[in-house]
Amino acid sequence: MSTRPSLEACIFDLDGVLVDTAKYHFLAWRRLANELGFDFDEEANEKLKGVGRMESLEIILSWGGIALTEEQKQSWAERKNGWYLELVEGMDPSEILEGVMDFLEDLKKNGIRIGIASSSKNAATILEKIGLSGHFETLVDGNGLARTKPDPLIFLTCAQALGVDPGHAVVFEDAQSGIDAALAGGFWAVGVGKPEVLSDARLVIPGFKGWTWAKMESALLNPS
Repeated sequence: MSTRPSLEACIFDLDGVLVDTAKYHFLAWRRLANELGFDFDEEANEKLKGVGRMESLEIILSWGGIALTEEQKQSWAERKNGWYLELVEGMDPSEILEGVMDFLEDLKKNGIRIGIASSSKNAATILEKIGLSGHFETLVDGNGLARTKPDPLIFLTCAQALGVDPGHAVVFEDAQSGIDAALAGGFWAVGVGKPEVLSDARLVIPGFKGWTWAKMESALLNPS
């Protein structure tokens, strides 16, 4: 007779899950493209979701047919990050996505460990701006990690810091690369977004409005 698995922790991606910074990334990357002499739209920008900074730059350069040296790539990536940071400087708690605060508070009431695993190298800055820094036990970001999503390293590192086994932790992601990483690491994967995009996830939700931990746990352990 199989025993019901215990879910002990929740690990959140940041961009697109707790707060929407995709618009700022888009504006900064588009400015870079424009300065290099070409353009791209928001539909193309979807391909950059969950992708690291240098990988995103490579994709964008391929769209414009631009060849740069490694030194030039680093320089442009730093310029883009500077533009992005200028944009996020004005962020405040009002930009936290609907339902997030209530869900985080409910997790705490239920003794669920919570952490953030974000590919963003600016995650700490964003959390401070929106007033969420003190809500998470651990933060693993894109600084210093040898491998990025869809490799599971970032989630495994976060789970280790929380002291939980991947099989007892739920990952919340809005990008397919993040869902792939969660599944590769043996985590429970919840997609935040559109079911047709995140179909590999155990559960897909449009956002956290109306969700409690009891409802989430039931939906994961007793799928319809």
